[in-house]
Amino acid sequence: MRKIIVSNIMTLDGYYEGPGKNVLDVFAFGENYPEDENFSIYNAERLRAADTLLLGRTSYDGFKSYWPRVADNPDERPVEREISRLNNAIKKVVISDTLTEKDTVPWQDTTRIIKRADAHAQITNLKKQAGKDILMFGSRTLWNDLLAHDLVDELHIMVGPLVLGGGTPLFEGQPPVALMRMGTPIWKDSGLTLLKYEVQPKKV
Repeated sequence: MRKIIVSNIMTLDGYYEGPGKNVLDVFAFGENYPEDENFSIYNAERLRAADTLLLGRTSYDGFKSYWPRVADNPDERPVEREISRLNNAIKKVVISDTLTEKDTVPWQDTTRIIKRADAHAQITNLKKQAGKDILMFGSRTLWNDLLAHDLVDELHIMVGPLVLGGGTPLFEGQPPVALMRMGTPIWKDSGLTLLKYEVQPKKV
């Protein structure tokens, strides 16, 4: 059985994005850690271990508008260019009732669209197929729903050194879920703390 791994970042006070859904607010701590590449290094590591990227429509659109051009930009850091190449190549599965094939350019050859009503059944089948990890970046609404329905296997949450004071909580209206801590790697000279948890199956 393949794993669904959620890899997200939040502030110390638990926000996924700032007021007005501005995700860049969560990264404001970077001014104090300008050389810290651990967020990107870890994302590249997770992409190498996966062969499927599972996304909601909003995160997919954000990725598609940013990442395709980074691979060939000599001004970008090497790790960002690698992430771009990995994102361009990986199979992308998008849960959306409104996304169409014409909306997937330039990723039309690597994108599969699943309707929301079919999401749980199709994702269950996807996990049963042979392959590597199924990775989720962003996509908070989608993975919170999958977590509530026992379809997420691991949560990898990076906590940034920032108290934002408002925005979108990482978890909201989420039923209780039991977690088993897998580890807390220490990144030297980094502002981030990585918390890794295995999701425990719900008792029937």
